[in-house]
Amino acid sequence: MIKTIIMSLGVLTTAGLLTACQEQQKATETEATVGVVKVIQQSFPLTITLQGRTVASLSAEVRPQVGGIIQQRQFTEGAKVNAGDVLYQIDAATYEAAYDKADANLRTAMATLEAARLKDTRYQALLKEKSVSHQDAEDAHAAFMEADASVAGYRAALKSARIDLERTKITAPISGYIGISNVTPGALVSAAQSTALTTINTLDPIYVDLNESSKDMLQLRKILSRAGVEKGNAEVSLILEDGSEYAHKGKLKMREVSVDRSTGSVVLRAEFANPEDVLLPGMFVRAKLQVAVDKQGIKVPQRGIARDNQGQAYALVVGKDGKLAKKLVTTEQAIGDQWVITSGLEAGDLLVVEGSNKVQLGQSVKAETVTLETGSQEGH
Repeated sequence: MIKTIIMSLGVLTTAGLLTACQEQQKATETEATVGVVKVIQQSFPLTITLQGRTVASLSAEVRPQVGGIIQQRQFTEGAKVNAGDVLYQIDAATYEAAYDKADANLRTAMATLEAARLKDTRYQALLKEKSVSHQDAEDAHAAFMEADASVAGYRAALKSARIDLERTKITAPISGYIGISNVTPGALVSAAQSTALTTINTLDPIYVDLNESSKDMLQLRKILSRAGVEKGNAEVSLILEDGSEYAHKGKLKMREVSVDRSTGSVVLRAEFANPEDVLLPGMFVRAKLQVAVDKQGIKVPQRGIARDNQGQAYALVVGKDGKLAKKLVTTEQAIGDQWVITSGLEAGDLLVVEGSNKVQLGQSVKAETVTLETGSQEGH
């Protein structure tokens, strides 16, 4: 009898302990706390990062237009020159002689013209008095017209000789920085040569040619077709090879109208001010372009988004009933440490960003709003 009573008391004690443990576990589950941020709609720019190289806005290869021996080089390599500055002097003796000869020929032709004019005038007067025949008067007039044509021809020859003489002074076609000279005084050059004497590049402003894949271009078109998304301001920021950001902002000037078959990309050209000559042709750079502005966008901290075994992005949210729920989401692009969300989340959702590894789906939790570091979305 006593043994039976003891066993009954043991059963009651065990049952009581189990009930207490269950109640304690239930209380623990109910009191689980997670950190959340409130999802909000906001306006923010959408940017893309592209790679490219700098290109001189103007570039001119300097070549001779007449042949001869280089007598002088009148510039400092690497210096800045202005359009019209004399760069090289070609031996001009031959061209001076040709100019003088053309000038003498013109003078002779002008003297002949004057004599023919006087004879034509005199014969026209005698013709009225019938002192000369019509044939002689016509011959005198024809000689005058021929002399006038000869003067025009010799004047053109003198002009051509003057141009050749002026071209013995090789001048800068544009303003900019001049490169290394490929010839020295004493070198023989010709108008038909393929090798440039030097090259001049204009560096302010300077262009940056960027490569955008055709896939990204199509993606951008889809983004711009969404409600609430407006086209960006075409502002461009540069990141230099050492990781620093270039001081001046640029503007997108044009987009190539065809896709390069070998690379599958489209060339975009941006223009930048370059007053300090920091950018030089051929430099590798990365550019950030503000391609659109999402007026009704949603972006959330990346720590609040995870992926399942199939690679599908999802988020854990605290529902209105206080229980943990899972939502499949679509991420578009990363902005800093945040994801741009195009579907799956709505304004007002409480997104779990802390403590998700301590709770289970369907569990009642206590949502505590947290403030994340700079660059993340702040809870409200």
